[in-house]
Amino acid sequence: MMQARARVLRVEGGEAWLELSETTGGCGRCDEPGGCRSVQITHAFGLPEKVFALPVDFPVEPGDKVLINIPDGAPLSAALVAYGLATVLLLVGAALGSLAAPDGRADLFGLIGGGAGLVLAWLVNRTLPRSRSWRHRLRLELAPEGHCVQSLHSLQ
Repeated sequence: MMQARARVLRVEGGEAWLELSETTGGCGRCDEPGGCRSVQITHAFGLPEKVFALPVDFPVEPGDKVLINIPDGAPLSAALVAYGLATVLLLVGAALGSLAAPDGRADLFGLIGGGAGLVLAWLVNRTLPRSRSWRHRLRLELAPEGHCVQSLHSLQ
């Protein structure tokens, strides 16, 4: 399980508004000699949000430090659906469009098929977050900063 540290800013309606304490990405060697600087890719469209809300089921107050537990495989699953699905459907749509084209129109039909594949991927990516099982797979959990993951699960 991956973890990130955060500080509680406020608590409202069963949710804790959190600010990430650490904004490192990847292995943490981005700026070291020989590091890949891959975290810069995550900032291509602006800095990520540092303040967000998560449900909390234990008492916290503003200023408390907490851990955000991220299930194993959740980032990979989300990336594969967001980017992998679009890539596969683009290629499959383009190939099917090219195969179905009359003579001399393979490029046009390939373009139309690829576009249709991207539209389908967009629709799936817009609909998938409404799925309860998908949301549960990607669910983030909060824990008080001194607790290990195993002890938190034994309390439930």
